[in-house]
Parts: sequence; structure tokens; C-alpha cells
Amino acid sequence: MKTVSIIYEDDEMLLVNKPFGVSVQGGEGVAHPLTEILEKQLGYRIYLVHRLDRDTSGLLLTAKTSQAAARLTGLISSSQVYKEYSAICFGIPAEERGVIREDVRSGGKRKSAVTEYRVLETGGYPREALSRKEFSHLSLRLCTGRTHQIRVHLAEMGCPIVADDKYGDFPANRDIRRLLNVRKLQLAAVRLTLPLYGKTHTFEVPLPDHMEPLCGVVFNTASD
Repeated sequence: MKTVSIIYEDDEMLLVNKPFGVSVQGGEGVAHPLTEILEKQLGYRIYLVHRLDRDTSGLLLTAKTSQAAARLTGLISSSQVYKEYSAICFGIPAEERGVIREDVRSGGKRKSAVTEYRVLETGGYPREALSRKEFSHLSLRLCTGRTHQIRVHLAEMGCPIVADDKYGDFPANRDIRRLLNVRKLQLAAVRLTLPLYGKTHTFEVPLPDHMEPLCGVVFNTASD
């Protein structure tokens, strides 16, 4: 069973770096969810505050008590917690920064959703027969928290996340899997900002190991 890296801990909360491929909580077909891994690793119960998709890596806020979980959930609901993601996408947005305002289906209903994005770098991989030759590395901030919001918004914008097997560009995913062996979703929660003891604190983690190689290839070959 995997261990989970702890980024920050105090009497109320744990901020962890969730690995790729680990579901946050148990359910049908889930052998070892994050809650179980953490509880065995630490020896006490963990309470979820928010969630990440199974294939999204990165910063996840958890609590040590139900009271702390309720307080932290309240901070998120009142927009006092900022969650920022990095994504490697097929295509390049028309604008260097912008706001995506498109409804997303959540719980069987269409709900309003807002995502802010900023282009960090652009590049390409022209030497092979990829169906999508342009790439962008985006920084994204969630203004709402709908299911799969970032993945849906980027796909609708024409810049689907690389290796997204639900909303992505399936022919391009097959190409990049065959040519560059990229199989894992290129999305990670890399920065989280929240108020702690009267001050605002920001926590960051580097891109996960499964995203660094593609960055090195497509963005270093932009001028070739």
C-alpha cells in the first residue's frame, strides 16, 4: 500500500500530496482509498474536506476532527480557500489569460461553473505524426467546485487535457500514448492558499513525476 506525503500538519488539519490513481474515498471497485491509506499510516481517523478525482494528483486538504472538517469546509464554501492547478493541454488558447464561464453537469443537473486560466508556456512536437502538434501549459484557478470542472471547461474551449480519457481528444491521446508513452492525466493541484491563525498561507508542490517528462519534451522543442 502506498504512503502519502504530508505537506503540512497542525492540531486540526492535514494537507497531503495525493498520488495519481488513488481514489479519495471508498466505493465500488476501490481497494485502498486515500482515507484508508492515511488512517493506517497515521493511526487515527481522517475527515475529508474536499475531493480530487482519482487521476488528479496534488494538494488535498483533510481534517483530524469532524468539527475541523466543518470549519474548513465553510472556508472553502465562502471562497477563502484558493485552489490552483497545472494542466498540459492539446492546443493553445486564443487569449493568454481568461475566465471560462460554462455550466457543468453535476448531480444530474446543469450548474454554473467558473474557471480562471493563465497560459504559462506553449510549445509543440512537430517531428512525429501527432494529430495535435501544439501544446500549452496552463495555470487554472477554480472559482466553483463542480465535478470534473476543469476537464470539461478545457475540452469545451478546444484545449483538452492530455490523456483525459473521458472528455479529451481520443485520437490525440492514442497518438501521444504510442509515440511518447504518455498514459496518465496531465493535471495536478499544485497550489493551495488558505487563512491560518490570522494569516494567509500558500502551499505548493512541484509537478508530479508523470507530468515533468512531457513538459520537457513539448516545451523544449518549441523552437526546433
